[in-house]
Amino acid sequence: KDAVCTLNTLQTNASALEQVRRERSNPQLQLQAMKGFLERSGLTVDELDHLNIIHVTGTKGKGSTCAFTEQILRSYGFRTGFYSSPHLVQVRERIRINGQPIGKELFTKYFWQVYGRLDETKDAHGGTMPAYFRFLTILAFHVFLQEKVDLAVIEVGIGGAYDCTNIIRRPWVCGISSLGIDHTQILGDTIEKIAWQKGGIFKPGVPAFTVKQPEDAMAVLKDRAKEIKCPLWVCPSMEDYQADCGPLRLGLAGQHQHSNASLALQLSHTWLQRRCLPGERDMSDNLWTRRLQATAFKPSPIMVKGLADTEWPGRNQTLKHGAVTYFLDGAHTMRSMLACVQWFREIAAQHERNASGPVARVLLFNATGERDSAAMLKLLVPCHFDFAVFCPNITEAIASCNADQQNFNVSVENMLTRCLDNEHSWRLHNSMQDKAGSQLLIEGTLPLVPEKKTDTLVFPCILSALQWITQGRDSVLADPAKTVLPVKASIMAKAAPLCDAAEIHVLITGSLHLVGGALKHLDPASSK
Repeated sequence: KDAVCTLNTLQTNASALEQVRRERSNPQLQLQAMKGFLERSGLTVDELDHLNIIHVTGTKGKGSTCAFTEQILRSYGFRTGFYSSPHLVQVRERIRINGQPIGKELFTKYFWQVYGRLDETKDAHGGTMPAYFRFLTILAFHVFLQEKVDLAVIEVGIGGAYDCTNIIRRPWVCGISSLGIDHTQILGDTIEKIAWQKGGIFKPGVPAFTVKQPEDAMAVLKDRAKEIKCPLWVCPSMEDYQADCGPLRLGLAGQHQHSNASLALQLSHTWLQRRCLPGERDMSDNLWTRRLQATAFKPSPIMVKGLADTEWPGRNQTLKHGAVTYFLDGAHTMRSMLACVQWFREIAAQHERNASGPVARVLLFNATGERDSAAMLKLLVPCHFDFAVFCPNITEAIASCNADQQNFNVSVENMLTRCLDNEHSWRLHNSMQDKAGSQLLIEGTLPLVPEKKTDTLVFPCILSALQWITQGRDSVLADPAKTVLPVKASIMAKAAPLCDAAEIHVLITGSLHLVGGALKHLDPASSK
């Protein structure tokens, strides 16, 4: 707990924020600074070459691609390291060995080793300490070297070119998942600028793979590959792979996972070829002047099993707790929200067909940062929710044991204002829909079909929102140890449909941090 609280001080310490401001205007400084911090912690860039790295970036699906890739190579018997972000419940999830977050003892031991070295050297370096994500990246490299992994799957934090993971010089293979618009303040506001940043992870002579991209983005990636002298291959579609078992089954739900799985097959196949069969034709011989279509090889039985066994919580995840079913997806951009809506409508319809009576449908939403919540909410209106509930990413109003989930960069007041804005957007979208329908009515007459109205509510924390939505019908939340916040009688009265329904279906989306906060309460094992 001390380690996590100390780590949290790196989120806000003034010198870290000052570094970020200074470097934003000169991004090249970021990698220089990262190299300095790495060396102060006792590591060198040369040592990272021994980690046999697979480096992955993208706007959407990079985490899922990494999860598929790690599972496939672990299925071959390799000892894997996997660095990802953000975490859902505990910060240790970001650094995994053989698919499991490192244990509390190991985390604590390695944390203080790295923190101690940086702290001892800070006076000689103007009092500087690395910011939160930089520190965790250095910690991950340290853990993977100490734990002697056979390979490390490294997910980029934001962007690519100037991301602190990009001090890696010699990965075995690189991947770029689906590109879209996100983190515009840092990466730029066009798909071309974003593609330029992502292509920054390419390395001379190191094979790179990407999925089908918008034309403008693909053109930039192709130019970047040519400039860096990196062979770039485009992944085939999932249907092109011929396996003995028929169509490949994926452990992760949703149509959009197909391109991530294809990318993972190419990354793991290339890693195996280059690392373990150096006599085979080397992919890096490809003339980097042209973009080539990667071949859809026949996946080995181990690869087939790896894809089917992959788990990645908080993305298209379904949890059934008696009468309440939770559908969790951390979608937080327009493209991922479209995919989420498609997945939710299909899977919720299946669950409704099997329900013993009427189902109440609830949205629990929050969005953070500069993201356009109003536009995302508009995509959710056609799902016809009975209730739309909004809350900040605060796990519970009593913040005693929540060190892993604290974000000191946003004030509580700002969080709640954002929730009220989101509620207002939802009402506006719904009233626009009502207007579109009501023009058909003669003034003063009753509509022939009563309109299904969505009731909206704002709660101060995730736990209070979940307790109200479930109305005591989820035994996991009805734990007497959990504090129940008092709720006004008028709000309790609104809940009648939730008590009367045979089942309650809850979609939790808009932010991975919201999904993580919900999982802390819904899956107690995740906090152990």
